[in-house]
Amino acid sequence: MKTRFGQFCPVAVACEVFAERWTPMVLRELFSGSQHFNEIHRGVPLMSRALLARRLRELEDAGVIEKTPIAGKRGYAYKLTPSGREFQPVLEALGHWGQRWTVRVQRDNLDAGFLMWNVRRRIARDRLPDRRTVACFRFTGIPQGNRGPRVFWLVLERSGVELCIEDPGFETDLEIEANLATLAGVWLGDLSFDDALRTKGVQLFGPRRLTVAFPQWLMLSHYAHVPRPGKPSASNAGLPTAGAAHATAHAS
Repeated sequence: MKTRFGQFCPVAVACEVFAERWTPMVLRELFSGSQHFNEIHRGVPLMSRALLARRLRELEDAGVIEKTPIAGKRGYAYKLTPSGREFQPVLEALGHWGQRWTVRVQRDNLDAGFLMWNVRRRIARDRLPDRRTVACFRFTGIPQGNRGPRVFWLVLERSGVELCIEDPGFETDLEIEANLATLAGVWLGDLSFDDALRTKGVQLFGPRRLTVAFPQWLMLSHYAHVPRPGKPSASNAGLPTAGAAHATAHAS
């Protein structure tokens, strides 16, 4: 049942739209470039498909998003309206607060699929080799009870990046073996890639030209460079910078 606060206060009325369970994360996915139902759902895998469909209808009814049929295919493309785009600074502020003041990498928050979905859209494609490169990620330290995939492939090309949970059929050029919590810490800017390699929390296997270049392909979380109290920002901690083109702004 939709939350009602029974107040005419603009904050209360806005929260009736924004503060429903999962709605901020659905908006985050739309700001991150997801347009189709399955794309949005991959960013919120613990949300039921029925609830996602309902939230999208509610956001459409509120004038926050609009949907258009996909030419020649089933389904719809969803995009933010001018009203919806005004939520951008709200989400940005929430992300900054969460990065600064919360403990994000906790065992019950670890999800390899969610991490890889975000890595996929934060690759500096202009730094990739000229030819297609296939990177295979193998994770350890998956929380007990998590039945999701433990092995992922990124098919990396300057024209685009594809995430696969089954062998894409191309020769693997680079293998990454990683403890999930360690790579999540690198992703969020809590740990430098060099430190992760030194402790063997992340190990790279492949031609030296690729193992040396790989850390520079990762632009990390959009929030990795938010300074935290008592900690240096990512830009001062030896982490890859996020200035390359082809990134989507609000990936977690």
